Amino acid sequence: MLLHSLEDTERLAKEVAQRIEAPDVIALEGIVGAGKTTFTKALAAALGVTEMVNSPTFTILKQYEGDLPIQHFDVYRLKDQVEDLGWDDLFYNDAVSIVEWAHYIREVLPEHYLQLTFTYVDETTRRVTCQGVGERFEKMCEVIEDAMARN
Repeated sequence: MLLHSLEDTERLAKEVAQRIEAPDVIALEGIVGAGKTTFTKALAAALGVTEMVNSPTFTILKQYEGDLPIQHFDVYRLKDQVEDLGWDDLFYNDAVSIVEWAHYIREVLPEHYLQLTFTYVDETTRRVTCQGVGERFEKMCEVIEDAMARN
């Protein structure tokens, strides 16, 4: 999928928001500036979060209340070690978890999750690849990609 604007990112976030539920995990990948946090802000807004959302780079985790509780992880700082932060308790609760740089903690991610990979194309354009890990998320990617292609 190509996103050409912030509005496209918001549309993608709304499509995802319509289909996720707690305790789903959304793994976000992409280089710095590719759009991971921008997508997270749009997803949080689509889920009714009214407070300001920003990257938890130095705290690793920020939590927000909306229509669904959200846990926003930035695990870049864990790239050299995966600490036991109680991942099972964090990933299997009543919140949706959004994990930036998820590949750094892949071994502790749940068995099934949605992965979105953001690739920088140019100043305003991003390519997003949706990959479902597990049958439910595979189908979710198909539906999201179809919906985005129609609009």
